[in-house]
Amino acid sequence: FNEPSIAWHTFTGIIRCHQAMAEIEKPIVAKVNGDAIGFGQSLAFASDIIVAREDAKFMDHHMGGVFSASYAGVIKEGGHEFSSVPGDGGAALIPLYMSPPKAKEYLMLAKIYTAAELAKLGMINYAVPANELDSKVDDIVNRLLQRGAYALAWVKRVVNRRVVEQLTLTLDAIVAYEMVTWM
Repeated sequence: FNEPSIAWHTFTGIIRCHQAMAEIEKPIVAKVNGDAIGFGQSLAFASDIIVAREDAKFMDHHMGGVFSASYAGVIKEGGHEFSSVPGDGGAALIPLYMSPPKAKEYLMLAKIYTAAELAKLGMINYAVPANELDSKVDDIVNRLLQRGAYALAWVKRVVNRRVVEQLTLTLDAIVAYEMVTWM
């Protein structure tokens, strides 16, 4: 990220990704079939309905979070021990899901939550056993497909006004802060 053009393309892409997810008329169902860490958790929280394996870990690792995660069945270490500003959307979106003290704890201490814990807190829609994930997501998608396209689009547009406002208010600043951290 020391090359400005690379940083520009990376972080502009992050901003456009979140804007598109918030403003596209079609509902986005996140099917989290493993750990959602860093940008992965940002993508999940940018979705409209979140369904995850109950054992999936959610974490924003930017502020020094180190973790073990399964990659294609192989446990690997990830994260880093230094602090970086969480500019990939987490710092913009998490305050919509958590109270300010909890959001700061999650982001500043790189606190890990399981999907089961997040479902109990009302932060994700469903945490299900791994063998039920596909059927739960398929059920939700089939139910959405039975709804009117315009009605779905307009409901999403109205409900997401707060999300769009939050992204407009914070995302470019937090992305810039992360870019400066890396430089």
